[in-house]
Amino acid sequence: MAKHLKGNVDWVGYIDWELQKFHGDDYSIMNGSSQNAYLIKEGKNVLIDTVWSPHKEEFIENLKKEIDLKDIDYIILNHSEPDHSSSLPALMKEIPDTPIYCTETAKKFVEGQYGKQGWNFHTVKTGDELDIGNGEKLQFVEMKMLHWPDSMATFLTGDNILFSNDAFGQHFAVEELFNDKANRCLLNKEAMKYFANILNPFAPILKRKLVEIGKMNLPIEMIAPSHGAVWRENPLQIVEKYARWADAYQEDQITIAYDTMWNGTEKLAHAIADAVHELSPDTVVKVFNIAKADKNEIMTEVFKSKAIAVGSPTVSNSVLSSVAGWLEFLRQLKFKNKKGAAFGCYGWTGESIKVIQEKLKEAGFDVVDASIRSYFNPEADDLAKAKSVAAALLGLDLDEIEKEANQPETDKDSVAPAPDSKPADMSQYECGPCGYIYDPAVGDPDHGIKSGTSFADLPDDWTCPICGASKDQFSKVE
Repeated sequence: MAKHLKGNVDWVGYIDWELQKFHGDDYSIMNGSSQNAYLIKEGKNVLIDTVWSPHKEEFIENLKKEIDLKDIDYIILNHSEPDHSSSLPALMKEIPDTPIYCTETAKKFVEGQYGKQGWNFHTVKTGDELDIGNGEKLQFVEMKMLHWPDSMATFLTGDNILFSNDAFGQHFAVEELFNDKANRCLLNKEAMKYFANILNPFAPILKRKLVEIGKMNLPIEMIAPSHGAVWRENPLQIVEKYARWADAYQEDQITIAYDTMWNGTEKLAHAIADAVHELSPDTVVKVFNIAKADKNEIMTEVFKSKAIAVGSPTVSNSVLSSVAGWLEFLRQLKFKNKKGAAFGCYGWTGESIKVIQEKLKEAGFDVVDASIRSYFNPEADDLAKAKSVAAALLGLDLDEIEKEANQPETDKDSVAPAPDSKPADMSQYECGPCGYIYDPAVGDPDHGIKSGTSFADLPDDWTCPICGASKDQFSKVE
């Protein structure tokens, strides 16, 4: 069933509530997904993208309810990956002469996947336009490596819709179609997960592309991606998020990921978590067993973190296979500006620490010297080293902290009094899950917070008035 988008534009895709895996089994889907295709009816009729082949028959039958297929003047193929293109062979059997507009690389990829069928390709590049009548045009923007070499976006003038393909999307089923109708916490979580696990390796390219698109001065009023919700309400919010996420994004968070054989490495993981909390109570700590937790969910938390600790016992002079595979995936994602540490138990030789440290360096992490290499089960001395690891990841001087803690009371009393307190920090803070901005100049009067209340002075139990997120999920607006 078609869903009206805007003007003479309809959504004609497929919502897949049962989809659980994507890219083979490499990407987990927790809240369904969609393959978004769009139909424009102006002076010319234009189909933008198709859907995955398992749904091709339903897609074509539904499309026939909206238009006589022979009346489709142009097909726009923004990207040739099968989830967007694999219904194309069945569709072209019905309308074999219909022109297909795509990049030169997309043409090669389509013919590589489906064979040379003699289809009527028209290749385009950034800046090319296609007049579709009624005063409206399609403008094409190449999006190379976001996330395939053949990708592009298409902008519809007049209605000012950017059909962004894989950029700005989410694997998230939204029956109501639009972002303002979706669960905002889930929407933002799935958008970040999609970025962290699929687009982050291309973050430097994305940064340049965002600048390029900005210089084109496109009056974007709606962003219609190939998966998930269409950004109708404040559509540029997702562009702004991408700009932040692409810039070596991190929050005040440390993630600890490990696998264990006989629970010794698990004990070390939790000892490090406890030490982080002790040294920096405001820092968010997440702990995951790599063999049991979903790897894409873990990587989303790594993406948010300023530092990670990775643990494995030594097995056959290396690490557990679960950790080895996870570390390879970590390397592929090319995270930047993050610290890393290694820990683990051993019984014979104990190479796992060195292996993990080398793999973290290969993945672009700044590996700290502190580590824990525990013989069989951790003893008190091993657990005590957790504080050194935590301090190194937090960027704290443990010697100074302990010196201050051990300072005699008389010495503490003799310390010069602190100068007058600084003025309250009146910076704005943004809610990570939903994007709400807390402005001290406004406060939160609906919940008893007067104007002039700094973020630091908010009660500890104060939560986001939009989505209920706690204070530790907010970040300072720079």
